[in-house]
Amino acid sequence: MTTRYEYAIDFDRIEAIDIHTHVEIDGCGHRSLDDELMAASEKYFKSGEDRTPTIDSIAEHYRRRNMAAVVFTVDAQSGSGHSPNSVEEIAEKAAAHNDVLIPFGSVDPWQGRAAVRRARRLIDEYGVKGFKFHPSMQAFEPNDRAFYPLYEALAEAGVPVLFHTGQTGIGAGLPGGHGIKLRYSDPMLLDDVAADFPDLTLIMAHPAVPWADSQIAIATHKANVYIDLSGWSPKYFPPQLVRAANSMLKSKVLFGSDFPVIQVDRWMTDFAKLEIKPEVRPLIFKENALRALHIER
Repeated sequence: MTTRYEYAIDFDRIEAIDIHTHVEIDGCGHRSLDDELMAASEKYFKSGEDRTPTIDSIAEHYRRRNMAAVVFTVDAQSGSGHSPNSVEEIAEKAAAHNDVLIPFGSVDPWQGRAAVRRARRLIDEYGVKGFKFHPSMQAFEPNDRAFYPLYEALAEAGVPVLFHTGQTGIGAGLPGGHGIKLRYSDPMLLDDVAADFPDLTLIMAHPAVPWADSQIAIATHKANVYIDLSGWSPKYFPPQLVRAANSMLKSKVLFGSDFPVIQVDRWMTDFAKLEIKPEVRPLIFKENALRALHIER
């Protein structure tokens, strides 16, 4: 029997919401990446700790830190040929930890109408609160109108959509990058989507190197677009992104770690060294995420 997720998070008590946390293994031991990609990403990110924690251990990790976390996988079967770990299991297990975890869904956009039906089922039956896409891994151009029926369904449901943007550590250092193409993750492709779906909240994941200026311009121009800061140690953030986060984008930037690829404590330690205004920090850590997730208190 499906256990539908409902919020039980005390949003006044928690200190932060990590908008970007990966679940890389399911209860059957199936991993989200093949062995070669997993090994290459561990080398690239120098993760240092367990790269495949269970949902139970992820929940406890954030509970100890008085944080909530958005958890997800990526269904990239058409683009990668690797079957995903279970999206439905993530939603069901997150429901058992709904004091700290927030499940996002993922669908393979190349599955067309089947992807739309599955997305609706994940929302209606499993209670997922948003969706994650990785255009480079899923090998699709987000502004291709073939995928617009999927966005229409997500906009109608009122859930946010998190898109990977910029360089990806997945495939980095491998011959041909394991066939993964960075151009699919150019944030300018999302500018079309944001313009054509003004009621759809878009979150551009990661400082979008080498397109950081484009990313800043889009988030400044489009009221429905946010940026999460995951996937990079804050000490490597583009300086123009730090300046924007302190000023014109102070209400549009979100805390995200990319755990377990990047450890939360490492990210927080490095972020503390940035010259971020005291009044902006709580916006980045929690308040902006509440708005992007459409959570009212």
